[in-house]
Amino acid sequence: MINRFTLVFLMTILLIGSIACGQTAIGKAVGDSGNLDSATETSRAGDSILEPTMEKSADAKTEVKTLADVSEAPVGVFNRLWSDPPTLDPHLTSDTTSAGVVVEIFSGLVGFDINLRLIPDLADSWDISNDGLTYIFKIRDNAVFHDGTKVTAEDFKWSLERAVNPDTASPTAKTYLGDIVGVDDVLEGRSSQISGVKVVDDRTLRIEIDSPKAYFLAKLTYPTAYVVDRNNVSEGGLNWTDSPNGTGPFKLSDYKIGERIILERNDLYHLDKAKLAKIQMNLAGGSSMAMYENDEIDITGVGLFDLERIKDPADPLNGDLVVADPGYSVNYIGFNVQEPPFDDFKFRRALNHAIDKELIAKEVYSDLVVPAYGILPPGFPGFNERLEGLRHDPVLAKKLLSESKYADPANRPRIVITVPGTGGTPGLDLEVIINMWLETLGVEVEIQQVEWATYLKDLDEKKFQAFGGLGWEADYPDPQDFLDILFHSESENNHGSYSSQKADILLQDARVETDLMKRINLYQEAEEIIVNDAAWVPLWFAGERHVLIKPYVKGYELTPMTISKMRYVYIQD
Repeated sequence: MINRFTLVFLMTILLIGSIACGQTAIGKAVGDSGNLDSATETSRAGDSILEPTMEKSADAKTEVKTLADVSEAPVGVFNRLWSDPPTLDPHLTSDTTSAGVVVEIFSGLVGFDINLRLIPDLADSWDISNDGLTYIFKIRDNAVFHDGTKVTAEDFKWSLERAVNPDTASPTAKTYLGDIVGVDDVLEGRSSQISGVKVVDDRTLRIEIDSPKAYFLAKLTYPTAYVVDRNNVSEGGLNWTDSPNGTGPFKLSDYKIGERIILERNDLYHLDKAKLAKIQMNLAGGSSMAMYENDEIDITGVGLFDLERIKDPADPLNGDLVVADPGYSVNYIGFNVQEPPFDDFKFRRALNHAIDKELIAKEVYSDLVVPAYGILPPGFPGFNERLEGLRHDPVLAKKLLSESKYADPANRPRIVITVPGTGGTPGLDLEVIINMWLETLGVEVEIQQVEWATYLKDLDEKKFQAFGGLGWEADYPDPQDFLDILFHSESENNHGSYSSQKADILLQDARVETDLMKRINLYQEAEEIIVNDAAWVPLWFAGERHVLIKPYVKGYELTPMTISKMRYVYIQD
């Protein structure tokens, strides 16, 4: 979900270079929108996000500072390649393509700055009770919707209750709001109001959670917790997002499906106002490198076909090259472990051991990706460099297959991996993997492509036997955002229906553990169980990202997660 998840077309990104920077994922599915923002040049948020905060927040009037001392008057237009977002409703957002737009139009109580530090947003301060169960938020005096209407605590209460209302059918509500007392009652139709959310006065909101959790504030940065205008939603009906009355740094001024999205600066924004006059997002598609060289867009990823040329200091585009650190994301193939043949533990392990990831990383990706044998990305809080995982071992793979109940091809059902897409190659890496399964194990696998929005819906409804073309990007820097959200047996984002009593207990203990190192150890132990159970085939962690940014674009940072950041960008001739 943007915290949610990230469906990443790695082959598109790396081989074709058609990514236009801006959409990888948000703790969400990373899609085909053309986003490179899972890479970053900014500093990392440290492990402090793992520690529960029981004291008053930082200075109540803390505001994010702009990256340069430039004029208050908006100047210039930022052009980029994008894809049609499945939704612009923050309460329905579960992918990075949508999130990359939503985070600029809407906002919540708290947010992240470009260094992934938690900062005040529509709330300028908060207090947390000594027991870590009660949060008191103060709404800013200058917090208004795009039309100038004041944002109140009642607006937040209504928005949170809309998000968890069964009629809204949010795919992320339980994941990101389920810690709040009374949310389950609304989700299950026993109540229309969240008992743990109280309006103290127009500017004061009280939220109670079920147990002290170090990551709860960070969860509120996800769009599911964003405020929406009740009148806008009620009067607009099913099409209310055609003219959304948000609170973010930009307003939606034009959206033509398959053609363009245009965002304009919000002059009433409560933090430092955006320096750009407009953001124009080209939805028509095309070669991002060609569009960049023709000055049609201002940012693009660099694919393998162009990388050697662009890295040459003699090339005229070399000066535009930015090499960014890896993002907080992992690509994988998922299995529905309740469906044959993936209900067999040894069959799943056999598939993992049959893949030579090192070979694929070198020969297909020219070492621009890092083979993944775990879930948590390198550099991410809780990353376990000692985790061995299921390494390439064709002898062991054959042995495991022979011991499984699907050793005989006659007893093996048809195997289909569903990936997002509407034609064309599903990805060279997946084709190589399927060939390795066939050559090593004699296991035949078919590929089925499904349009992106439909793919997300079917994924949430657990309709797939197996699913690929996927990545998960962090929504906040805490292992809970990967391991608990993706693998706890009761999580709505556990798309493969994986269940382990041991892992569940560890993940539940980690939720409320206040000692940092004990939390890390609990998550690492749970990760090892999940990996050894072969719930997934972890594929790749992102390596360095190579991006071209026009020299007149200033203040654009490649962050490892999807966050609101376009207000920092400006054009300088």
